[in-house]
Amino acid sequence: MQLCMQYSLFGSILTVGAMIGAITSGPIADYIGRKGAMRFSSTFCAAGWLAIYFAKGALALDIGRLATGYGMGALSFVVPVFIAEIAPTNLRGTLTTVTQLMVATGVSVAFIIGTVLRWRVLALTGLIPCLILHVGLFLIPESPRWLAKRGRENEFETTLQKLRGRAADISFEAIEIKDYIETLERLPKAKLLDLFQRRNLHSVLIGVGLMVLQQFGGINAVCFYASSIFEVAGFSPSVGTIIYAILQVVFVVLNTTIIDKVGRKPLLLVSASGLVIACLITGLSFYLKVHELALKSAPMLAVTGILVRLQVFSNDITLFIGTFSAGMGPIPWVIISEIFPLNIKGVAGSLATLVNWFCAWAVSFTFNFLMSWSSYGTFILYAAINAMTIAFVALLVPETKGRTLEQIQAAIR
Repeated sequence: MQLCMQYSLFGSILTVGAMIGAITSGPIADYIGRKGAMRFSSTFCAAGWLAIYFAKGALALDIGRLATGYGMGALSFVVPVFIAEIAPTNLRGTLTTVTQLMVATGVSVAFIIGTVLRWRVLALTGLIPCLILHVGLFLIPESPRWLAKRGRENEFETTLQKLRGRAADISFEAIEIKDYIETLERLPKAKLLDLFQRRNLHSVLIGVGLMVLQQFGGINAVCFYASSIFEVAGFSPSVGTIIYAILQVVFVVLNTTIIDKVGRKPLLLVSASGLVIACLITGLSFYLKVHELALKSAPMLAVTGILVRLQVFSNDITLFIGTFSAGMGPIPWVIISEIFPLNIKGVAGSLATLVNWFCAWAVSFTFNFLMSWSSYGTFILYAAINAMTIAFVALLVPETKGRTLEQIQAAIR
């Protein structure tokens, strides 16, 4: 039990740092800008990786994971918000989903090279994306909506024109953004309690609800302990993890090509349905193994359960939906970047991101205990939560495809 506790604490400490990052990311992004917040956050990531590389004991490793988690938690909110604020309406979903594609790619690369590199060298590779982000931030503009909110009129129009192209007519979009911000400026500065006022409650419920359901569906446990799951199921951990990593990227790529065509809500519904099936199949695999039934087929069922992919044909469009990566992974982040009014976006976004990382911590911390209690029961529990997701999305989540951020706010009030 003590070993299980230590393993769970170390495995989940990254999410503790992410929770701290989530709390501070919104106010920081509102005060120093989206670019400033990204630069600040990536500095913490770099410091964390260096602390891990030079670690001489457990304390330094914990501090490194805490710092890296802080940067990850802050970036997980700021980056989708920045992309949503600079993207044209018809590409907003695709471009925001690219964030999750990069996350999936990074995780997958780490999974794969982690099978051949020593952990200290692996920590050094974490500095590469931090450096790329720092350099890249000098080459991109600030969010025009943030500039308008700060009263930097000339920079706002110049930036918006640069983003839309020299030949583009930005007059209508600029007026719409300014009118919306002027309306927001007449409202008092947002506080935490303001999130629970009637005019904001719907968007907060949607954003926070999706974050809770995304994590309690069990994906973080699968991600953190993928190799352990395969080993318990009797399948090669290295082979299973590499397959998992590669397919994760493939299906996020497919998601980015269809999200602005199909819409957010249909993808969420199909993805959640796929997660229910995946969890049930994985639970069946562990049930067969525990009761020594069909031992030869059980390992493959575990792989199928985690990697299960659904293929749907509609209007000559082939739509591949893979459990988490195709919907419940990226789309909640797309929606929280769209759903909150600009005046509460910092506070509400921090709350949603905090809830997400707290749930991630809870899932990663309890997973080992749940597996000790019942391996198949654990995945049946996750299946039940994913079934709740289907009902939540069907009843409460609006479709935001093809709408400006200002139109979305008008629709949900």
